[in-house]
Amino acid sequence: QVQLVESGGGLVQAGGSLRLSCAASGSIFGIYAMGWYRQAPGKQREFIANSISGGSTNYADSVKGRFTIPRDNAKNTVNLQMNSLRPEDTAVYYCYVNKPGNIYWGQGTQVTVSS
Repeated sequence: QVQLVESGGGLVQAGGSLRLSCAASGSIFGIYAMGWYRQAPGKQREFIANSISGGSTNYADSVKGRFTIPRDNAKNTVNLQMNSLRPEDTAVYYCYVNKPGNIYWGQGTQVTVSS
């Protein structure tokens, strides 16, 4: 089992920045990817970004150029630096970890962007 603890959500004005953090513990050996999804009210959960072991990263088109996903393998953490936030970024953000055969999810953290 992998446990994920998220932090850093909150309320911010449009154009502002927030940094989310996710710390993994437990059976962390063999983690292939760490990343983030989000889910807005009435919408499906959508992929935001991930960091693959080996160094590559992937981003949804909606956040490219605004979000980055720094990862610290030594500390088993992955962050989501969100800049130039927009009201449409309002959602619950979920950290996830992918190991072969399993995906683990954090509890979610609310991000609200006011216009």
